[in-house]
Amino acid sequence: MRVLIQRVKKASVTIDGKLFSEINQGLLILLGIETEDTQEDIDWLAGKITRLRIFSDENDAMNLSVQDINGDCLVVSQFTLHANTKKGNRPSFINAAKPEIAIPLYEKFVLQLEKETNKKVQTGSFGAMMDVALVNDGPVTIWIDSKRRE
Repeated sequence: MRVLIQRVKKASVTIDGKLFSEINQGLLILLGIETEDTQEDIDWLAGKITRLRIFSDENDAMNLSVQDINGDCLVVSQFTLHANTKKGNRPSFINAAKPEIAIPLYEKFVLQLEKETNKKVQTGSFGAMMDVALVNDGPVTIWIDSKRRE
């Protein structure tokens, strides 16, 4: 699993011109799933994200987690995080999981994130064309890959 995490002041997903979901201060999490991902990847990644200290404390140092600030999370599926651009100019997405594998893992990830944060997690709609809007806070943007764990 790969995520691109953005610390946001607010974020939303609109589908077909209608607001689908929105959050205030917290994390916009773009989630890419590959075929080899397992529950172990979900557990590790959800734990890492919820404990990641990227919000400012009273001294303006990044020392607080999304849990510490009681922040919101919005998870949007993003198979393009597994783009391979090694050959040519058109990306290959062969490493991205097909929907029959990705959808259950996406749903399990959202549930695990809810368990870790003890809050409802907002989502996009898997496979839909979505307009994702955000006000990046900082900006702070972090890439995490559960296979590399760095």
